[in-house]
Amino acid sequence: MSSQVSSVSSAETHIADIPLVVDIDGTLVHSDLLVESAFVLAKSSPQSLVRLPGWLRAGRATLKAEIANRADLRIEHLPYNEPLIAYLKEEKAKGRQLILATAANEKYAHQVADHLQLFDVVLASDARTNLSGKDKLAAIRNQVGDKPFDYAGDHEVDNAIWTHARKAVLVNASDKLERSANESYDVDASFPPEKTTWRTWTKALRVHQWAKNVLIFVPLLAAHQYADLAMIAMAVLAFVAYSLLASSVYILNDLVDLGDDRQHPRKRERPFASGRIPIAQGVMAIPILLGAAIVIAAFLPPFFWLVLGCYYLVTLAYSLGLKQLALIDVLTLAALYTLRIIAGGAATGIPLSFWLLALSMSIFLSLAMAKRCTELLVMEKHSGDAPLGRGYIADDLAPLRSLGTAAGYTAVVILALYINSPDITNHYEHPARIWLLCPVVLYWISRIWLKTLRGQMHDDPIVFAAKDNGSRICVLLGALIMFSAI
Repeated sequence: MSSQVSSVSSAETHIADIPLVVDIDGTLVHSDLLVESAFVLAKSSPQSLVRLPGWLRAGRATLKAEIANRADLRIEHLPYNEPLIAYLKEEKAKGRQLILATAANEKYAHQVADHLQLFDVVLASDARTNLSGKDKLAAIRNQVGDKPFDYAGDHEVDNAIWTHARKAVLVNASDKLERSANESYDVDASFPPEKTTWRTWTKALRVHQWAKNVLIFVPLLAAHQYADLAMIAMAVLAFVAYSLLASSVYILNDLVDLGDDRQHPRKRERPFASGRIPIAQGVMAIPILLGAAIVIAAFLPPFFWLVLGCYYLVTLAYSLGLKQLALIDVLTLAALYTLRIIAGGAATGIPLSFWLLALSMSIFLSLAMAKRCTELLVMEKHSGDAPLGRGYIADDLAPLRSLGTAAGYTAVVILALYINSPDITNHYEHPARIWLLCPVVLYWISRIWLKTLRGQMHDDPIVFAAKDNGSRICVLLGALIMFSAI
């Protein structure tokens, strides 16, 4: 019996003498701190981006140091690898020394170590040395001497360290890397990555948001060109191009907003914020989607190219700064919705009326303000704070409510004025019947705002309307009324 106790004690003493070295990027954290900090820099100081090539020419260590000097990460909200952290706590309880060794800049590495309170030593990149591969191995050897050590990593570059480690801990390793590591090293533990499914990518691309691009077909319907197959084909191409471009912007927006999204009760579950899709894949997806949109747009009239380019630039400006400016943000959103209608006209060659554009701006300004009110209500409920990354405070809820409902009811007034205008006789044989549309729109706008202020609204009113039975009935009634007036 005493022999068995002595044997166990000896094993515990032995493992306590073996340091466990852990990487950050892709291992301890489901993210890459360099890429994250670059997006933070793009958001907080976009003018600094022009200096990135110069910093990179000076070396990756210089690049990381310069970005770290200008960009602060919300370390406590990073997508940490919880199963790995649980494993590290168990190893720490055995008396093992835990060493954080990372190619990330030393500023972020020390902040991560301070947050987790697990690591005894921090080895990281500084302004002179990029601590990766052989340089990381040299730093580890300098710290532990000739003692054996275990190493937890995720990338093929870590082979340079696993070759000299006692045991390997595989984290988020690819199938290829896991096979080769199992053949070449003594693998102590493995933490496989969560498989990225098509459903996850569908969420990242926000395919459900493509419903907004149905507005491209509004000019076609308003001009009663239901049977013109050539125009329908052009509108379909425009819809696909717009959707792909929009998805590229959604991904960019999510990457820029990682820090804010991780503090939001619902947005924290988005694929990039949660770490279910690596940031690097998102970066690669943006030019692919953008390129596909440009190729499709090449089959459409040049005016559509101009509208599509305008939409992209305005959306980019919105993502990088305009959405932080109170009132400017909602006006921009309303303009972006209206641009979809203009894009439909540009693709099909159908001229747009002042009435249609004015109606669009009023309705979508109301919906944009409903979206901001929803965000205020959600954040107040969960944290008592105003929405992060927005230019509003909690006291803005009352004026936003007044402005939003006023904008919505203005749309009804514009519709009524259109019914009384001489232009309507060019398109409708029974224009008086369109008066029935006014109470339908009035009810729908009121319903949207009632749902918003009751806290029953999805944070995007357009998506809510697509799923809401009451909204669907309003659309059906509106379509029947307009059809009867032809």
